[in-house]
Amino acid sequence: MQQVLHWHQQIEELSLNAWPSLQTVVYDGWLLRFAEGYTKRSNCVMPLYESHGVVSEKIRYCEELYAKRGLDSIFKITPFASPAHLDSALDELGYRIVDPVYVKTAALADLPEPSAHIAYQLDEQLNERWLDEFTQMMPLSGMQRETTIKMLTGSPLRQCFVTIYEDGAPAACGIGVIEHGYIGLYDIVTSERFRNRGLGYQMLLHIFRWGVRNGANQAYLLVVQENKPANRLYDKFGFETQYEYWYRVKSS
Repeated sequence: MQQVLHWHQQIEELSLNAWPSLQTVVYDGWLLRFAEGYTKRSNCVMPLYESHGVVSEKIRYCEELYAKRGLDSIFKITPFASPAHLDSALDELGYRIVDPVYVKTAALADLPEPSAHIAYQLDEQLNERWLDEFTQMMPLSGMQRETTIKMLTGSPLRQCFVTIYEDGAPAACGIGVIEHGYIGLYDIVTSERFRNRGLGYQMLLHIFRWGVRNGANQAYLLVVQENKPANRLYDKFGFETQYEYWYRVKSS
């Protein structure tokens, strides 16, 4: 059991590094992450390691810090969040559960070749072209785009930025990030007008094969449980759920 928890914590560390915040405050085993409000993942309290302080006092301190930034207080609750009663304590304080997530992994073996008939572009550095294409598909506001640049530019980790094209138009975008033999998937999106054509599958093949060429033999991802199309896509690669997490949110 302890070995499994350690492995799950390792995956959390990989995901924290791959999708960074702009500032992090370490507070008695909790990581307080700030990234100008863009994505809950980078703007939440992450109870990652053993915690010893008084829970009510710690929650109040976190609330004050996020309020000073004009941000909602968000807590990420994993199976190993410490202390164990944190989730129930937040519930009693009026924090609601939002966006339950599956954390999944898969071995990268026997990958088929991507289709030679589908155009793609793969870059190992964030660039304006990929950002323009991704911004249109999400879409992102001007501030969110600038925050993305700040978060991803200059990362010490190996990254790839992939776009799939259909009829000359950008149809799907995604990011792969490698660390310690794992490649993580981030910001996987297919343009609404090009969905249900297998383009997301082709994009993942390009990301995974790039990962294998650069030393990855396992993949991981974080996917919202209600996103059934995404979960069906990942099932095709043999992804299996390792654990779940959710966010507790209390609007200011």
